[in-house]
Amino acid sequence: NLESKAKSGHSGKLQMTLLSIVTGCYNEEGNLLELYERVCRTFADHLPGYAFELIFIDNASTDKSVEVLKSLGRKDTRVKIIVNNRNFGVIRSGYHAMLQAKGEAVVAFASDLQDPPEMIPQFVKKWEEGFKVVLAQKTNTEESPLFFLIRKTYYSLVNRLSDVALVENATGFGLYDRRVIEDIRNINDPYPYIRGLLCDLGYERAIIPFIQPARKRGITSNNFYSLWDVAMLGITNHSKVPLRLATFAGLGVAAFSFLVALTYLIYKLLYWNSFEVGQAPLVIGMFFIGAVQLVFVGLLGEYIGSIHTQILRRPPVIEKERINFD
Repeated sequence: NLESKAKSGHSGKLQMTLLSIVTGCYNEEGNLLELYERVCRTFADHLPGYAFELIFIDNASTDKSVEVLKSLGRKDTRVKIIVNNRNFGVIRSGYHAMLQAKGEAVVAFASDLQDPPEMIPQFVKKWEEGFKVVLAQKTNTEESPLFFLIRKTYYSLVNRLSDVALVENATGFGLYDRRVIEDIRNINDPYPYIRGLLCDLGYERAIIPFIQPARKRGITSNNFYSLWDVAMLGITNHSKVPLRLATFAGLGVAAFSFLVALTYLIYKLLYWNSFEVGQAPLVIGMFFIGAVQLVFVGLLGEYIGSIHTQILRRPPVIEKERINFD
C-alpha cells in the first residue's frame, strides 16, 4: 500500500506521500510540545512511507502558546503556524486551517491531547483501503460522565432531526481525503458544520471506536455559549424538522385553545349563575401561549441567523501572521 501511495519524481527517487495534520489551539501552551513529539514519533515508528506537515492555527491565545509554536517552527519547518487576529471560534478557525492543507489527506484533531495522535496509523490504513472519510467515534470517555451524557443526548437528538444520517459521538477527529477537502472548499460555506457536512456529501466512511482520555493539562476553552452555538449550527444546517414542529405545535395549541374555549362557553351557558371562571385559567393560558411563542420565535431566529451568516460571506478568519508556509 505504501508503495502504491508513493510517487516517482523526475530524479527517479520515490517521493513520500504527504499527509496534513491540522489542529487548532487556544491557550494550550502546556500540551503543544507533547503533541508535536507524539505526532513525530507516530510517523517515525508506524508510517515510514509518509511525510507530514503539522499545521497549527492559533486563535489569538493569551498565554505562551504562540511562543511555543514559533520555537517548534524554528526547529522543524514541517511545523506550519497560522496566528489569527482574534479568536474566531473553533469552527471557523478549524475550517480555515483545513483549506490551507497541501497533503493528499487531512487528519484533524484537537490540541488538548484528548484526541490521541497514535490513532493516525489506523486512519491511514482505512484510507489505503479506499475510504475517503475515516472518523473516530467516542464509545466512552474519561471526562465527566455528566458531560458525556449531555453530548451523547445531543448527538442522538441531532441525528433524529437531521435530513441525513449523522455519526453519533463523532467530534470531527479523523482523516479526510483530498477530494473531500476540495468538495468542502467548493461548497464555500463560511460557517460549516463539518461533522454534518461530511455525512451530507455521502462518501463511504470508516468508523474507528476509541475511549477518549481525560485532559492532562489546562482547562477547556469551551463555554455554554460556544457549545450552544455548535448545537444550533448542527440543527439549523441539517434539518427543517424544528420549523415543522413549530407549525404543528401552533396548530395543536390553537385547536386545544378552541376546544377549551368552547367547553367553557357551553358550561357557562348551562350554569350561568353558579359557574365563575376566575383569573387562574386566564393567567395560566397567557403564560403558556407566551412561552410557546417565545421558544419558537427564538428557534426561527436561529435559522435567520444562519441565513444571515451565509449572506454576509465574511472570510472564516483574518490572519495576523503565518510561519513556514511557502
